[in-house]
Amino acid sequence: MTTIAARLQAVRGRIDAAAKAAGRSPTDIRLIAVSKTFPATAIADAHAAGQIAFGENYLQEALGKMAALSDLRLEWHVACGQQDGERREGDVRPSAGVASPQTGPLLRPLEWHVACGQQDGERREGDVRPSAGVASPQAGPLLRPLEWHFIGPVQSNKTRQIAERFQWVHGVDRLKIAERLSFSRPANLPPLQICIQVNVSGEDSKGGVRPDEVFALAKAVCVLPRLRLRGLMAIPEPSADSGLQHSRFRLLRQLRDDIVSRGVALDTLSMGMSDDLEAAIAEGATLVRVGRAIFGERPSSSH
Repeated sequence: MTTIAARLQAVRGRIDAAAKAAGRSPTDIRLIAVSKTFPATAIADAHAAGQIAFGENYLQEALGKMAALSDLRLEWHVACGQQDGERREGDVRPSAGVASPQTGPLLRPLEWHVACGQQDGERREGDVRPSAGVASPQAGPLLRPLEWHFIGPVQSNKTRQIAERFQWVHGVDRLKIAERLSFSRPANLPPLQICIQVNVSGEDSKGGVRPDEVFALAKAVCVLPRLRLRGLMAIPEPSADSGLQHSRFRLLRQLRDDIVSRGVALDTLSMGMSDDLEAAIAEGATLVRVGRAIFGERPSSSH
């Protein structure tokens, strides 16, 4: 087991324990591995350990990783645990002759030896290669590509590429940005999943809409074409005070519940990171964004 795989296992264990302590099902919480500043090889290691969703906030860096890792697929329902029944852009099914969970071993990540730089072409026991075509639902389990989440402030001049290349955006705090993402989202792709960022700690240096402005923005965003408003996101100030952690996340949950009661459907709370995911899960997080606890300390960056 690689270091990243072991750390992922530990984080998943923390998520499971926190969910059970809160009387929740662990399957209600998805893990976003925040891979910004880490190389594509680190993402490949995490993917090999079953991780699908990755968070980035430096666009050009992210685009390079997407190109390097474009062939990675993972047998989703078995290797990762099915958390939703949605068919997603890029999902494919292996041909009818490919081993299924009922008839044979798990699928390894598609073309994994190529993506990792492995030069040997030897066939290993249990290896299977899905066909290029998409077969019928009866042909086998879905193969799922990486899911990319853009986390953090969105600059106006980068909305087109973000709308074209990401599946989720977690940092919308202005209607102008949402409108540009809506305009730029290609019609052949599923709607872009959106979270509104809320400044729950009131820090001047931090992005996010004020709590008293959230409903108006949510109401405006939810009607934009090519977008799907999913919920709210927050990055509270770092604190070891458990009570403060809970209060910040509780505020975000209460804002979400208030918006829902006023007729805007939301199902997502993107909150909680390496040091406070337990508090976030106790307060209702459905997405937790974890970087350091999976990948280690961030390398120095020129960003």
